Amino acid sequence: MVREGDARYRGLTSGANTRWVGAPEYVRLVSSAAEVVEAVQEAVDRGLKITVRSGGHCDEDFTTSDDIQVVLNLAGLDAVYYDEERRAFAVEPGASLGRVYETLYRGWGVTIPGGTCPTVGAGGHIVGGGYGALSRMYGLTVDYLHAVEVVVVDESGRCSTVVATREPDDPHRELWWAHTGAGGGNFGVITKYWLRAPDAGSAEPADQLPTPPAELLVSDVAWSWDDLTEESFSRLVRNFSEWHEANSAPDSPGTGLYSQLKTQHRAAGMFRMSTQVDASAPDAQGYLDRFLAAVNEGTGVDYTVNDRSVLPWFYVVREWFGFVEGSLPRWKAKSAYMRKAMPADQLAALYRQLTRDDYDNPFSMVALVSFGGRINAVEPAATAVAQRDSVLKLLYVTLWTDGSEDDRHDRWIRECYADVYASSGGVPRSNDVTDGCFINYADADVADPALNGSGVPWHELYFKDNYARLQAVKKQWDPRGEFGHALSVRPSA
Repeated sequence: MVREGDARYRGLTSGANTRWVGAPEYVRLVSSAAEVVEAVQEAVDRGLKITVRSGGHCDEDFTTSDDIQVVLNLAGLDAVYYDEERRAFAVEPGASLGRVYETLYRGWGVTIPGGTCPTVGAGGHIVGGGYGALSRMYGLTVDYLHAVEVVVVDESGRCSTVVATREPDDPHRELWWAHTGAGGGNFGVITKYWLRAPDAGSAEPADQLPTPPAELLVSDVAWSWDDLTEESFSRLVRNFSEWHEANSAPDSPGTGLYSQLKTQHRAAGMFRMSTQVDASAPDAQGYLDRFLAAVNEGTGVDYTVNDRSVLPWFYVVREWFGFVEGSLPRWKAKSAYMRKAMPADQLAALYRQLTRDDYDNPFSMVALVSFGGRINAVEPAATAVAQRDSVLKLLYVTLWTDGSEDDRHDRWIRECYADVYASSGGVPRSNDVTDGCFINYADADVADPALNGSGVPWHELYFKDNYARLQAVKKQWDPRGEFGHALSVRPSA
């Protein structure tokens, strides 16, 4: 146990987003499932509110809020290995994505289609869905989730470890299903994931998960704000959106391309688009050329090429600056799923907010990120991730360093989001263009009626029709409500 006064306390009570700092009675460091059971039981017996941290990248204060009395730190549970008995790869929640990628690749030449930030912990990433640069080719990480080990608390207050699998005859199957996209902090403490392709027929470990491309053709280009008018900016963003609308079916040849259009505030002077293409695909160079031409078509401006290289996948996933970028210590994020290209009213609002003269943070952006492809080959109810027909995922984010400026930056991103989605009550509710929000880009604002005027509850934005089923799982496996935060699943009545 680490308590206040210990030199480690400050470092263990804040995460990557340093605007959130907790004041728990203690932080409990654990390195096995048995220690998790012991730690949770002690907290329950004493009536202490407990929360869990793996990588510490939570966007909100879910592990640092004032009611938290015990933080369970899972960094010591970081093993990644092949489990012969279950014929699946075991990943513990404290393992960073970088560690997962390296271990799987060096040992067996496989990977998971997870995120592009290598310091994110597997614990929260996977349970929220787990998408990344290979997801258009291979689907979401949760599409490979075979089983999950969870420490739960029953109605009498007794803690135990449960393994839930996707097998149809598993009596705990609903608990497995809830961990395929509901987000962390809902049902118990995850102590292990097992990952395996659902159609894997071979007993060879190398056949259990996707094989990444040997090499990637990567591209990073930039546009200068000095060259852009509202018309040319809107055309560029619309082109990017329309390309994805036309090339994101599960069987599209475009699934081998992944791109991030990072439209930064005009104060940055420029903004970039980072792209990767499977270098082994037929005419990969020509395909990238056609994509770049399609995005830039009709804008009347030129872009600057920062990089165009063929690099090993293993280098790109750990090092390449286009996707693996540095961050600032404070931020606020929001999200949206896009089913279609951004319409004219949203484009106008985006331009208006990114060119405001009363706000000048160069580290504020709206990133349009490739989605769809094989992600959309899965039915909405098959996993807890209900958004299975989108083509883009949008990340609204503003980053800064000075804590005295929190309110200023929060105000901009809230006004930006409300402006872009003014026609749907200030949030991207489910309609023919947008389809709600992504739980791993947690945004407590959507649960505030003052900031969500859509009449659509926050849980519908995140989980759509899957929420009632998640509530039933919550009622069964966390009947006392030991685990929860501002956006956690509430038990059904």
